[in-house]
Amino acid sequence: MDTKVISSGVRHTRLPESYVRPESERPNLSEVSDCQNVPVIDLGSGDRTLIVRQVGDACRDYGFFQVINHGVPKDVVEKMQNVAKEFFNLPVEEKLKLYSDDPSKTMRLSTSFNVKKETVHNWRDYLRLHCYPLDKYVPEWPSNPPLFKETVSNYCQEVRELGFRVEEIISESLGLYKGCFKQVMGEQGQHMAVNYYPPCPQPELTYGLPGHTDPNALTILLQDLNVSGLQVLKDGKWLAVKPHPHAFVINIGDQIQALSNGKYKSVWHRAVVNADKPRLSVASFLCPCDEAILSAPKPLTDDGSSVVYRDFTYAEYYSKFWSRNLDQEHCLELFKN
Repeated sequence: MDTKVISSGVRHTRLPESYVRPESERPNLSEVSDCQNVPVIDLGSGDRTLIVRQVGDACRDYGFFQVINHGVPKDVVEKMQNVAKEFFNLPVEEKLKLYSDDPSKTMRLSTSFNVKKETVHNWRDYLRLHCYPLDKYVPEWPSNPPLFKETVSNYCQEVRELGFRVEEIISESLGLYKGCFKQVMGEQGQHMAVNYYPPCPQPELTYGLPGHTDPNALTILLQDLNVSGLQVLKDGKWLAVKPHPHAFVINIGDQIQALSNGKYKSVWHRAVVNADKPRLSVASFLCPCDEAILSAPKPLTDDGSSVVYRDFTYAEYYSKFWSRNLDQEHCLELFKN
C-alpha cells in the first residue's frame, strides 16, 4: 500500500496481503450471534441499591455492560462524533502530518495496533490522545478541524466524571467503600483512541482489532450507532454487541480484574469490519497513575481467599502490555501469584 494510513479515500477491491490473517485466526463471522441479553443499566433510575447490584452482576458475569441516563449531555456526544468524522474526512496529506508509529507519543495518528512489531496488520486507523490533565495535552492536539480541541475537551471532562461514578459503583458492588478503587489508583490518567475502520473489501479475512483485553482500569466506549463491530467473548463464543441508542459501553479492564482479586473479569473483545460502510468509535480509558501499586484491598481476602495477583505498579504492567502482541495470552497471567 502506498500510504501509511488506510483512511486515504482509496477504496480497495481486495485486501492487501499484509492484512490477511492465517486461516486459524480469522473471525468466522458466520458463527457469531447477537448478544441477546447485554446488561443495560439505567444510571438515572434513582435506585442506588439496584444499580450497584446490576453493575456487580454484569462485572462478574459479562465483564462489560451498557449505561443509559449516564449524565453525559447528548449534544456533547453528538459534537464528539461529528468532529471525529470531520477529522477522518480531512485530506490524507493533512492527517499524515500527525502520523507516528511510536507508541510512547502522547498524540499521534497511527494505524493497526503496533505497526512496527506485528506481522499481520489490523484494518483500523486511530487518533491517540492523552487527555489528563487537559491543560498539559490539549495544545498538542490537532488544530484542524477548527472546533476539535474545544469539542474533545468538553467530551473528555464529561466522560471522566462518568468513569469516576462507575468506579465508585463497582467498588460498592464488591462490598468496599465507594472511594476505595479511586484511592488505590491515585490521580488517574486518561487517554482516548478515536478509531476509524474504513469499508473493507474482505471483512472475513481480517480484524479492525483482534481479541484482547484492555490494560487499563475502565474503558468507556462510544459506539457507532449505524454500524456495529464490537464483539465480546462469552462462555467461549464470540457475540456481537448491538449499539444501544444514547448508551456507552463500559468495559472492565485488567486493573479492575486485579483489584477485585479476580472476582470481576476483564472482558476479551474485538472489532470486526464492514464491507460497505465505515465505522467510527471513540474509546476513552481511565488508568491508574504510574506509581499506583495494584493489589486487592484487604476486605476481599479477609475470608481466607488466596491473593490471586502479586502487587505491581501500573507502569510495570503497561510496559509489559506494550512489549507483546495484542492478541497474546492475557497479560495479567504474568502477574499471578
